[in-house]
Amino acid sequence: MNKQIFRAQLSLRCCGTTAPLRTTGPCWQLYVAQTGLVCEWPTFTWATSTEVPTVEARQAALAYLGFTLAEDAAWDWMESTGPDYHPHPARVLLLGAVKVRPLEGGAE
Repeated sequence: MNKQIFRAQLSLRCCGTTAPLRTTGPCWQLYVAQTGLVCEWPTFTWATSTEVPTVEARQAALAYLGFTLAEDAAWDWMESTGPDYHPHPARVLLLGAVKVRPLEGGAE
């Protein structure tokens, strides 16, 4: 079994995103933090929506990226306020994070 452990993060992009594809409204984005350039990290973006992706949808997105939850891993959630530089009023941000490992025979 592969012993590499990475951290995946799930966040609501309130003003859309430019990478890997541009969205014009709020959307959830999942990425796996790794060494190297942030723009090269495995990333999955859900269609424009503010609904939190289900556990099943998150697992499917991780599998699509070549990862699965690490043994005994559970999602951690954190709330914070949005940055002041956005053109809308500050709002609560919800961030999820979990330890993941590459799928056997998947992305490394």
